[in-house]
Amino acid sequence: MASNLKVIFLVLWLLQCGGGNVDVQQTPPIQVALLKEGISIPCKVIFPYMPKYTKFSIAYYWINSLGRKTAISERSENVFIPSGKENTTATISYNHRIMPLEDTSCTGTYYCEVTWNDIQKKGKGVFVLARGTGYVETSYGWEILITLTTILAALSITATALLLWKRKVLCPRRNQVSILRQKVETQPPSASPPPPPPPIYDSLDLQQVDVYSILENDTNPPSPRKNPPGKTHKKQATLEESCDTLYENI
Repeated sequence: MASNLKVIFLVLWLLQCGGGNVDVQQTPPIQVALLKEGISIPCKVIFPYMPKYTKFSIAYYWINSLGRKTAISERSENVFIPSGKENTTATISYNHRIMPLEDTSCTGTYYCEVTWNDIQKKGKGVFVLARGTGYVETSYGWEILITLTTILAALSITATALLLWKRKVLCPRRNQVSILRQKVETQPPSASPPPPPPPIYDSLDLQQVDVYSILENDTNPPSPRKNPPGKTHKKQATLEESCDTLYENI
């Protein structure tokens, strides 16, 4: 009984080791497909050139956005072992072409699954985005670009006009101030006015000034106001002295 268990465990271990030499890869992980162009489901099978692994089956299916699984196709393969390639690793691509896609509901993840006698391997899947039409160049882009260019040009012209107007308003005032400053700075310091000419009496002696002053006063009409007797006598005495002095000088 114990020997039978050992044999079973040995067989399972060998199967597990043998299964470690096979693999299924799917690249690229994302594709965008048009309905009229269809899609190609990638499926790369890796296995050793051994009679046990050269016979296998490949199943293709897809799972939509709601999680529903739909079978697409299934095929069987029996690979011939080239001479001198025994026990070496083989990598063969088995892509499946779907042409055309029915509608945009075909969007989903597409898988390929490979089954050997006692081993089953599945790829990681390729997400396919199905589109009705491709990119169609429209004139909207050019219209938007032209509109933006026109708006920017108008704003630029307006800003330039405002700047010129502001400069035209402010610059004359600044120029006037600058001109006044230049005139003040460049104007030579004004000479001090000449002193007034000395009175004509300065050339005369003090006594002559007194005499002429008295004579000028005498030419004026006498004031109707009567002076006191004492003051009149003093004035006449002063006049007589001035006359004597004048005669002496002459």
